[in-house]
Amino acid sequence: MKVLGVNALFHDPAAALVVDGVTVAAAEEERFSRRKHGHRPVPFAAWELPELAARWCLEHAGLEPSDLDAVAYSYDPALARPADQLGLHDPWDHLRQEYARRAPGFLATALPGLDPGDVEFVPHHLAHAASAGLAAPGGDTDVLVLDGRGEAASHLAGRYVDGTFQTLAAQSLPHSLGLLYEDVTAHLGFLRSSDEYKVMALASYGTPRFLEELRSAVRATDGGGFRTDPLDWGTLVKARRADEPWTADHADLAASVQLRLEEVLLDLVRWVQERTGGTRLALAGGVALNCVANSRIFAEGPYEHVWVQPAAGDAGTALGAALQVARSSGDPYVPMRGADLGRGWSDAEIERTLRTAKLPFERPADVADAVAECLAADGIVAWFQGRSEYGPRALGHRSLLAHPGRAENLERLNDVKGREQFRPVAPMVSQERAAEIFSRGPLPSPYMLFVHDVASAWRDRIPTVVHVDGTARVQTVSPEDEPLVARMLERFAARTGLPVVVNTSLNTSGRPMVDSPQDALECFGSAPVDLLAIGPFVVRRPSVE
Repeated sequence: MKVLGVNALFHDPAAALVVDGVTVAAAEEERFSRRKHGHRPVPFAAWELPELAARWCLEHAGLEPSDLDAVAYSYDPALARPADQLGLHDPWDHLRQEYARRAPGFLATALPGLDPGDVEFVPHHLAHAASAGLAAPGGDTDVLVLDGRGEAASHLAGRYVDGTFQTLAAQSLPHSLGLLYEDVTAHLGFLRSSDEYKVMALASYGTPRFLEELRSAVRATDGGGFRTDPLDWGTLVKARRADEPWTADHADLAASVQLRLEEVLLDLVRWVQERTGGTRLALAGGVALNCVANSRIFAEGPYEHVWVQPAAGDAGTALGAALQVARSSGDPYVPMRGADLGRGWSDAEIERTLRTAKLPFERPADVADAVAECLAADGIVAWFQGRSEYGPRALGHRSLLAHPGRAENLERLNDVKGREQFRPVAPMVSQERAAEIFSRGPLPSPYMLFVHDVASAWRDRIPTVVHVDGTARVQTVSPEDEPLVARMLERFAARTGLPVVVNTSLNTSGRPMVDSPQDALECFGSAPVDLLAIGPFVVRRPSVE
């Protein structure tokens, strides 16, 4: 069965293609349109479809819209209710629901040849659940979904058994841990539904002195759900404008909300496991991108195995909706083999792009060794290899790399990317060496969705990647899954004694991650990067006298 999954309604529009239960392609619209998050999460933008991503998925598989057996849309308007009945202040939410009802016609217009009758609505949180439970390795698994909102809920807990979902609990709106985190994100001067990860990073600089107020307002309930009573954030900390510096008060509020989120999540996962006796948990929904909370679930929760969908946010519901429809039709379900599900280019196509740009370039005998040499000399490398990643993390396909042994490289990289200095950068590490350096989180950790404690003997050796709290958000690299990246790490370790390289996303502030060769050249031309490694080629920045 050939199923195209579509996420469009809230934010991070995306498309995914599943053929006979196998994930063939998945991509976010932002990588094509070059608009961060595709569009803002407002009702007026809800009609916008991931047209470019959808067309590419079909083109990649050699399909026409008429070849599809189904299109799975990750929202079911039949389950929605007016915002005021849900306790939400969203006077234009009816537009969002109307656009969802009209989605089959919109999709048929965007993809000529598609039969609108082939469009199936998949409940939003079931799409999230499928993106985790049907994509995770290991078979039957418990599933926990938490985000801002779906049709009428913000949470879903259950279990996949033989590919069939069994619901255990769902939390109705207006109670929402995701919306709570969005609210504090806006209060702290960051962009709602975009910058929540900044709050998580800022929390490490604070003390949770508002924890009791949060515990009074935010708590788990006996039925597997929770309550998030309204909070007047201004009585705790004065709101920060986006152009103002943050203060200790702001960090303390971030720390308080982060810690209370972790506590409630632990209550929720314990409730699920008590009812299933399961040993495996899969997480999805925007809250599952909180890698600090994920690590506490792994370290202190009851599960032996915790897996997080790499595209845990709304982009991942495109894949989940497609997997759910395929499985409901009797197709097998095949775990994700990796997050590199986006576009890729042949060596010949990359070379043509370089020649068109009239840039001097070279083809070294081993691009991995050439990059290792540059990194060992403290150069910054833009790394463009293979197919692009699905989800928000750079995982060695569209990455910015640097030496981890120079403390000043954190400020240097944040300057290159034009972002706040309190934000950490992450390490990629050889899988076979990871356990001697990183602990507490799960290993291997190929998708950079957990934080790990850095061993004290290593903190001074790799200071660039050690956050203020002594942790790091790790990506482990195996030669079987990522042979080129693994060879680069091996060659860097041979020169420096360090099996770790700094890895952050290849983009600059406010821009989506680089996706195409043209994007890579534009980023290289505008940012102070020393070397671009693109396919088997390298482009060096000329020295300025």
